[in-house]
Amino acid sequence: MLRRDFLSISSIALGAGLTANTTRAAETAFTAKPKDVAMTSAAPVSQGDWSALRDLFPLTRNYIQLSTFLLASHPKPVSDEIDRHRRALDENPSDYWHEHGLTIDADISNAAADYMGGNGSQIALTDSTTMGLALVYSGLQLQPGQEILQTTHDHYSTDLSLAHRAKRTGASVRQVPLYEDPATVSTESLVKNLLNGITAKTSVVAVTWVHSSTGVKLPIRAMADAIQTINAKRDDADQILFCVDGVHGFGIEDQDISQLGCDFFIAGTHKWIFGPRGTGVIWGNDRAWSRCEAVIPSFSRSYDVWLGNSRQDQVPIGEHMTPGGFHSFEHRWALPAAFQLHQQLGKENVQQRIHQLNTHTKVGLAKMSHVKLYTPMSSSLSSGLVCFDVAGVTPDDVVKRMHNKGIIMSSTPYRQSYARFAPSLLNDEDEIDYALSEIAAMS
Repeated sequence: MLRRDFLSISSIALGAGLTANTTRAAETAFTAKPKDVAMTSAAPVSQGDWSALRDLFPLTRNYIQLSTFLLASHPKPVSDEIDRHRRALDENPSDYWHEHGLTIDADISNAAADYMGGNGSQIALTDSTTMGLALVYSGLQLQPGQEILQTTHDHYSTDLSLAHRAKRTGASVRQVPLYEDPATVSTESLVKNLLNGITAKTSVVAVTWVHSSTGVKLPIRAMADAIQTINAKRDDADQILFCVDGVHGFGIEDQDISQLGCDFFIAGTHKWIFGPRGTGVIWGNDRAWSRCEAVIPSFSRSYDVWLGNSRQDQVPIGEHMTPGGFHSFEHRWALPAAFQLHQQLGKENVQQRIHQLNTHTKVGLAKMSHVKLYTPMSSSLSSGLVCFDVAGVTPDDVVKRMHNKGIIMSSTPYRQSYARFAPSLLNDEDEIDYALSEIAAMS
């Protein structure tokens, strides 16, 4: 691999903080790494044993992976569960589906609640963040003259879901910027700029917890408290619903979602959670769900209502809002294994490790005169994404050059694009130092 050219380099100038000793440590680490390593057994991984965790993944060792947030490789406990369900469905699909299909969603929602907080009855299951956003925003009860407030930093999926709902209801959508320079944001300025956008017509506020465009992590709890101050002066029917796309904090931050302060929390589980591809969750509190209508008919116990065997008030709201139909069942049904793996690692340990690697990355980039760092240095205002520019090199070219060196990274798919690292639990300090050395070499 081209990255192995690094082994012949005695030292690389990374600035004052990246010394020759660091470089030699990286050389030693890469010399010992084979191109590919077979997955080990699914034996429990000790908390803090990140090397053992990495061995649970079939992810190639031919590259340093700094974009695993895009779509997770399945760790062995998850792939084993997928295989178990797949074999049973292939052998006897009718009996296996009838045995599990109408009840297992509740078990999955309860497993999600054990990890994320709240009550399983308040959790709906989806196939992705985009599906979750569309289900929530398409179901919101809105009237002509009401307003949805969102930010200029949200993903396309939020923009379009809100635009479609506004068109169908006669409500309006307005966007506000929360910052101009992401590197210098503060909790106070973010809350202030959000509040400045709220008017008497605002019925819904939609934000993104961690901006994949800049790496900024919003202070959701502080924003929720500020919105609650406004809601306290409004009648119940006029209170603002606070909705959060939480995908790039979910699986990183040690947070009980039910205590975060938002009304809806939407996230895919095939990114930082390492869940099966094609899975996601929506959590909503009772007030939020009461103002949202189902968009796709549910199966599970809602089907019994249709058959006349039970009443709608006997169906938990999360099950009622979970889209029915036939899915990739083996993937959805394996989702609890991903939550269990994260709980086994310890949510606090996961948060600490990812912030540690991201801080290491930001410190290294900040010392390079030809690099402009956009993501805040503080872990209270950032999470697992680090966005930056290299002088004289477009973000796409940075990605291509790094790929040629054996490093997979990404650029932000927005109108204003930046180069982007995403250090995760599957990385170590030596890999980060090697990636930093290649950015340093672009000066």
